Amino acid sequence: MRIDKFLKVSRILKRRTVAEDACKAGKVSVNGRDVKPAYRLKVGDVVELAFTAGSLRFRVLQLKETVKKDEAPSLYEIL
Repeated sequence: MRIDKFLKVSRILKRRTVAEDACKAGKVSVNGRDVKPAYRLKVGDVVELAFTAGSLRFRVLQLKETVKKDEAPSLYEIL
């Protein structure tokens, strides 16, 4: 699954276009490397998002195309 779609499906970011813009701006890294929006995530990857107020680091636990709102946190584990 693409990183921009995962960030939207997991509800970490609200819209896919916002996730795409964050990747293009270099604010998203996977396993320590900056990635483009089309990067293919794998289970076990460690993703880091840089925000102005801080950063969020999490491990991908599952990849699903769609999930309900209350199931979204089961896709990742915050580190």
